[in-house]
Amino acid sequence: MWQLYVFSFLSGLLITNGVPHFIKGVTGQKNQTPFGKPSSAIINVLWGWVNLVVGAMLLHFANVHTYDYLAVALFAVASLLKALGSARLWSKHPEYNE
Repeated sequence: MWQLYVFSFLSGLLITNGVPHFIKGVTGQKNQTPFGKPSSAIINVLWGWVNLVVGAMLLHFANVHTYDYLAVALFAVASLLKALGSARLWSKHPEYNE
C-alpha cells in the first residue's frame, strides 16, 4: 500500500518537472538540466519527455485509478511543491530576469 503513496508523490514531482523542460525544448529554447548549463533544446525535449513518461508509468503502476483520495492528494501536493520550488528558483536566476 505504501508504494501507492510513494509512486503518486514521485509522479507528481516528475510530471511537474517534465512540463517546463518539454515546453522550453519544443519552443527551441535552452534551459538548465542535470546534463549541463544551459542544455540545448533537444536535450530539454528528451529530459522533459523522460520525466513525463516515467511519471505516467509511476501513476499506472500505483493503480491510482482505484480512487484512493490520499494518493491523489499526494500527487497534487508534490506537484504544487515542485512548481513553487521551481518558481522560487527561477525567479532568482539572473539570466531569466533581465
